Amino acid sequence: MNHYRQDFARNLIANFAVLASRRTVFDLPVCDLGWDDALVFINELISMPVGQTSISFVNAHNILLTLRDSEYRGILSQNLVLPDGIGLNIASKIAHGSPFPANLNGTDFVPALLTFMEQPRRVGLIGGKREVVDKAAANLRRHAPWHEFIVISDGFFDRDESSAVVREIERSKVDILIVGMGTPLQEKWASKNIRTDHARLVLTVGALFDFVSGTIPRAPKSVRMMRLEWAYRLMQEPSRLWRRYVVGIPVFLYHVLHYRVSRRARILGQADQNAALRLTAKHNRKSR
Repeated sequence: MNHYRQDFARNLIANFAVLASRRTVFDLPVCDLGWDDALVFINELISMPVGQTSISFVNAHNILLTLRDSEYRGILSQNLVLPDGIGLNIASKIAHGSPFPANLNGTDFVPALLTFMEQPRRVGLIGGKREVVDKAAANLRRHAPWHEFIVISDGFFDRDESSAVVREIERSKVDILIVGMGTPLQEKWASKNIRTDHARLVLTVGALFDFVSGTIPRAPKSVRMMRLEWAYRLMQEPSRLWRRYVVGIPVFLYHVLHYRVSRRARILGQADQNAALRLTAKHNRKSR
């Protein structure tokens, strides 16, 4: 019963967050707030006295994963999903007529959120190699020294036996938990192991620690402003990322166009069904 109440409280907050301002991409609700509004909104969520909000950053690659991984899709549908990258803009423009107001990628948004939060918070970090997460924590301490950053664990532990990591989370009593173990592993692990009393805010952040630690260099600011950091990363790591971008982008565009056609067909089909129901009801009234 206690677990049920915790899930209910978590879902209540998550649903409030998702419904506040959203548009769907492949029927997945995605937050469509601008940069400043998103900062204010999430800061308010962590200040609420009950519940937990889990935030995921979703790009075109993640969307493709949801099409073949129903568990991952189900978890994202309960989280507050923020749009990351030009792929989401393309999908939004085709489906809704306009791009998202802002590119809320985790690499930029999480440090900005920590700066925006004036009230000191205890922030736990999980994921990456030990030296990477330690350096990321050190850089975050310099970035926002009024918060306390606690390295709970690197990402190299047994995912099927996480009791030691969970106990460390309980002992650390953090307000914010940042999990960087790669998609969709990080979302599945957090959904399975993180309770509402562990943290008010849970952020699943992918490779954030690699960027914050300086292990992976960021693209120049001008490239990031054009939302082309993916191209810069492809040039830096072609052997690892070519499939995601060279193959993934055309596949993603195909699914976007297919979704638009099928969505239109569903809408027209629903309209026809409603019209038939109205005609049937009208006929029944006349027959009485």
